[in-house]
Amino acid sequence: MNIFALFETRVREALESLIRSGRLPEGLDLSRVLVEPPRDPSHGDLATNAALVLAKEAKQNPKALGEALAEELRGDPRVSEASVAGPGFINLRLAPEVFQEVIRAALKDGEAYGRAQMSGGPVNIEYVSANPTGPMHVGHGRGAVFGDALANLLAAAGRPVTREYYINDAGAQVDVLARSAFLRYREALGETIAIPEGLYPGDYLKPVGEKLAQAHGRALLDKPEAEWLPLVRRFAIDAMMDTIREDLAAIGIRHDVFFSEATLQGENGGKVAELLEALRAKGLVYEGHLPPPKGQLPDDWEDREQTLFRSTQFGDDVDRALLKSDGSYTYFASDIAYHRDKWLRGANELIDVLGADHGGYVKRMQAAVKAVSDGEARLDVKLCQLVRLLRAGEPVKMSKRAGEFITLREVIDEVGRDAIRFMMLYRKNDATLDFDLAKVVEQSKDNPVFYVQYGHARRFSVLRQAREALPGEDFSRGALLADADLSVLTDPGEIEMMRLVAQYPRVLESAAAAHEPHRIAFYLYETASSLHSFWNKGKDLPQLRIVNPTDRKSTRARLALVEALGGVLASGLAVLGVSAPDEMR
Repeated sequence: MNIFALFETRVREALESLIRSGRLPEGLDLSRVLVEPPRDPSHGDLATNAALVLAKEAKQNPKALGEALAEELRGDPRVSEASVAGPGFINLRLAPEVFQEVIRAALKDGEAYGRAQMSGGPVNIEYVSANPTGPMHVGHGRGAVFGDALANLLAAAGRPVTREYYINDAGAQVDVLARSAFLRYREALGETIAIPEGLYPGDYLKPVGEKLAQAHGRALLDKPEAEWLPLVRRFAIDAMMDTIREDLAAIGIRHDVFFSEATLQGENGGKVAELLEALRAKGLVYEGHLPPPKGQLPDDWEDREQTLFRSTQFGDDVDRALLKSDGSYTYFASDIAYHRDKWLRGANELIDVLGADHGGYVKRMQAAVKAVSDGEARLDVKLCQLVRLLRAGEPVKMSKRAGEFITLREVIDEVGRDAIRFMMLYRKNDATLDFDLAKVVEQSKDNPVFYVQYGHARRFSVLRQAREALPGEDFSRGALLADADLSVLTDPGEIEMMRLVAQYPRVLESAAAAHEPHRIAFYLYETASSLHSFWNKGKDLPQLRIVNPTDRKSTRARLALVEALGGVLASGLAVLGVSAPDEMR
C-alpha cells in the first residue's frame, strides 16, 4: 500500500472532476502532478504541487486553483483536512483509518511491503572492476558496496538487474603484474631479489610466486620472456581475481558476469573492429585533426590526422580518437565496444560505478552509448568519492601487506561486513567519506549501523517480553493482523511511527529512480530512532509501555505497530546488504 501513489491518483481524479465541471480547461498535462511528504511534518501528512504546476497552463491564479482542488478533496472521507499554503501548495491530513490500513498492509505483506514494479527494461550495473594487479583497497570497497546496494535497490523496485565486473586483463598494467609475479617466482626458488621501480612491491604477490614454483618448478627460468610472459600473466591475473572474489564474498558482494577486456580484441580485431564498422556504417567515423588540449600541452601530444568518432554529435565536448598512432585501438574504442556489447545483450539502462577520478569519462561514454544504441539505451555514471580511513580521528597508517594502501580485507577483518556496508552507504556517493574504525564498532546512537540494527532487535525483544508477561497469548503476525485494534494508537510517537511505515514504499521507489541507496540508510536511521524514542517514553510513562500486562488491547496494537515497523527495518537492511539481527550481543 503506497499512500503517495494512492493519493496522487486521487488528486488527478479530483482535477478531472474540475475539468468535467468546466472549472479547468481540457487537455492539461497532469503528468507533472506529484504527491509528496510536506517539508514540515506539522503541515500535514501529504502535500501536492498540482495547483502550482497547472496554474499557468490553466490560466488561473495558483491559490484560487488550490482552493478549488482542496474543496474537491475535502469530500474524500480519507481526508480529514485540506489546506492551501504559500503560493499554492495543498497540504492534506489523512484520517487515522488510512494509517491503520497501512499497518495492516505492512503486516500482511511482510518484507514484501513497499516493493514496487517500476517501469523500464533490464538494467546492467558494472561495479568494482578493480584492476587485477593487487588486492582491493578501501576505495574499491566503497564502489563495490554502492554498486551492490544499488543493484539490490533496483531489484526491489522490480527491475531486472545484471551485476557485472569488467576485468582489465589487457594492456601494460597486466604485463607489469606478470613481471612482478615472475620476480616472486624466482624468490620462491631461492633467489634473493630486489623489486625495481615500476614493478609491484607488495607482499601479496609472494603466494603467487610460490604457486608458480609449485606448478612449474624451475622450467620457466630457461624460457625467454616472450614465452613465459603470457603464461605468468594469465596465472597472476587468475590468482588476483581469486583474491578479489574472496574479498567480495567476505563483504557479501556478488556478480552475475565477469567480463574479460581481453575478449574484446579477438581474431580480426574482435568486437572492437565490429564496433568501428558499425560506427562507419552510421557515418560517425572520419579522418581529421583534434584541437590541442587546453592548458599546458603534454610532451607526447602531436597534431596529426586521426580516426575520430563524432561524439560531439551526441553531446560530448570534442570528437574522440579511436586509433592510436601505432594503429592499435584506443582505450575509448574498447570502452565503446564493451558498452555496445552490454546493450546487445539486452540492457537498455547501463550504470557504471567508478572512482571520482573518472569525471572526464562521463560525457564521452554517454555520447557513445547514445550513438551505438540509436538512443535506445542510456548510461548513468555514478562517481564514488574518496574514503579517508581514520582510527579515533587519526589517519590510519599504510598496510604492511599491500605496502601502499590499506586493503579492504584488513578493514573487513577488523570491523565486520555490516559496519562497512552501512557506513559506506550513510553518505551520498559523491561526498568524501570519513570512515573511523573506532566509531563504527561503538554501541551508541552515534553509530548508525548499531542504532538501526538495535532497532530491529528491539522488535524481537518486545515480543519476548510480551510472551513472558502474557503467557498463552498468540502474538504471531497473523494473529496481530486479525485482531489488533489499531484505533487505540493515538500518541504522537505512535502516529510518527505509522507515518514512517507509510513512507517506506515511496522512499524505496524514489531512491531507485534516483539511483541513490543512501536514502534508504537515512530513512532506516530515522525510523529506528522513532522506535527507540517511543520505547524510552514508555520507561517514564507506564501507560505508553509497549508491553502492558494490564492493558491487552494497547499491548496487541503496539506489538502490531512494532512488527510492521520492524519489517520495514528488515526490508531496508536487506536492500543495503546488512544483516537484521534478532538480538544484539
